[in-house]
Amino acid sequence: QDAFMAFHVDKVLVSKYLKPLQIGELAPDQPSVEPTKNEMLVKDFRELRATVERMGLLEPNQLFFFLLLAHILLLDTAAWLILFYFGTSLLPFVFSLLLLTISQVQASWLQHDLGHLSVFRKTKWNHLLHKFVMCHLIGASAKWWTLLHSQHHAKPNCFHKDPDIDMHPFLFTLGKKFSVELGIKKKKYMPYNHQHKYFFITLPPLLFPTYFHCHTFYIAYTKKYWVDLAWMLTFYIRFFYTYGSLLETKTLISLISLHRMLESSWFVWVSQMNHIPMDIDYDKNLDWMSTQLQATCNVEQSLFNDWFTGHLNFQIEHHLFPSMPRHNYCKVAPLVKSLCAKHGIEYQCKPLLTAFADIVHSLKKSGELWHDAYLHK
Repeated sequence: QDAFMAFHVDKVLVSKYLKPLQIGELAPDQPSVEPTKNEMLVKDFRELRATVERMGLLEPNQLFFFLLLAHILLLDTAAWLILFYFGTSLLPFVFSLLLLTISQVQASWLQHDLGHLSVFRKTKWNHLLHKFVMCHLIGASAKWWTLLHSQHHAKPNCFHKDPDIDMHPFLFTLGKKFSVELGIKKKKYMPYNHQHKYFFITLPPLLFPTYFHCHTFYIAYTKKYWVDLAWMLTFYIRFFYTYGSLLETKTLISLISLHRMLESSWFVWVSQMNHIPMDIDYDKNLDWMSTQLQATCNVEQSLFNDWFTGHLNFQIEHHLFPSMPRHNYCKVAPLVKSLCAKHGIEYQCKPLLTAFADIVHSLKKSGELWHDAYLHK
């Protein structure tokens, strides 16, 4: 299946684990594609993937990723050196905070590459560096991220299957269909007609320092990810030792809290600009390409956009080929556009600020739909 091909780099290795699961084979007269899936699109996409492999677009440029890691470590070091050489007054504190935030966000984009096994040809090296970047540099569990993010990629924007939209309905109501359903059922966990307003002070600044911070430790502990927990502790030991030697306790707590809030805001706006404005529904069991395209959109390419979003401005290409190194997204994009045009599938690409605004617009529209259905007699 296309999902299997998309997620697994070493097909020979993982195929060994499939043998005990085999229950039989299809009879010769049975169709190999389910009726809910577009058979011609499935065929064309598989031909596209074969073309991508022949072009070498799944092969990583390790110099590219080395330079990414180097600039992350330089920013991280510079953040501490500013306080060490210039003192802990307001101006050095602010500059240190900004550099630390940039370093952490860029590290989160790099761990995303490593988690998708797109940096090294050998899986074990991806896993090892993933633990260093995610656990040691960021302070979160690599296995926790893989567990949640794999579910997101398998069924993006599918209610009850994509953990990224679990905020519905407790904090926000998402999508036209679910907003109306919630209103008809007279359910109200929050004042959804104002969700486009309270979004600014809830999800962006608070996702990392509250939910993610607790959830990563909870999952790592309950699932016994002991190696991840040990790596995570090294982040806190390093952070409190290096910055604790320069800052008073209150200032130290302010630094880590503020940088987590800024990091969270950056991450949420970038990660949700490609998904929240798109279709959110129950799983319709569509083919791989249709499933990804209805839930994702792109943002225009530029050197800044590529760096600022960690190449997640190419969200469509990333979702179709999760293990593709990000520096090759721009090369495969014309081929994907061509396939979309052939099958009449919309390929959305927006300016960065428009994509941000669409998050708010979609939340406002969903809130209005809920409000209208809620008040309807």
